[in-house]
Amino acid sequence: MPQILLGDDDEELTQLLQEYLRNHGVTCDCVYDGEAVIQTLKTKRYDLLVLDIMMPKIDGLSVLRQLPAISQLPVIMLTAKGEEIDRIIGLELGADDYITKPCNPRELLARIKAVIKRTQASVSEHSPLPSDGRIVLDQAHRVCCIDNTEVQVTGTEFDILVELLRQKGEVVSKAWLSEHVLQRELQPFDRSLDVHISRLRKKLQPFHPDPIKAIRGKGYQMVV
Repeated sequence: MPQILLGDDDEELTQLLQEYLRNHGVTCDCVYDGEAVIQTLKTKRYDLLVLDIMMPKIDGLSVLRQLPAISQLPVIMLTAKGEEIDRIIGLELGADDYITKPCNPRELLARIKAVIKRTQASVSEHSPLPSDGRIVLDQAHRVCCIDNTEVQVTGTEFDILVELLRQKGEVVSKAWLSEHVLQRELQPFDRSLDVHISRLRKKLQPFHPDPIKAIRGKGYQMVV
């Protein structure tokens, strides 16, 4: 049974989501400010964090900035409808996905299951991972090594890298990546995939000046 932490100062909403998730096989603990999120993560292990951006004491973006020193768990952001800048910043800080408020509990459950499935996927569930000698991917531990140097990537970045390497040299459409990695249809003006790839590109640039090419109107091409 997955265990998640939900950080949101809307107690009525969190209780509703908590009950819904528990009825569908997900254990959910709730805290109501950013400081409590950080303290709770220091004392208990979770499979995923659902994090509201607007919280008292410490806001969600500040929590994301501190999170790498505390835990490597995946994060789904809760953001106000229309607050695209918060979503972009959150993704740039390492969040795996987002959902806008007020959120549909069923949609949140689907996002939680999708992110956890990606993060905890076992080697046996996938075909052999690609490797070109320079890049080695360890699916069991979600580790990426380039030229024998470990590169810290998020779960979503890891899965994007897997798919781009599987089709190295080919142009992979944004729609295909969205459906196979983020597990949702690409929506107009949704920049989340672009932000994930931008972060991944920066992490690979020390090993290659232009590792992932953006092909205008078509998608992305892995060239490392």
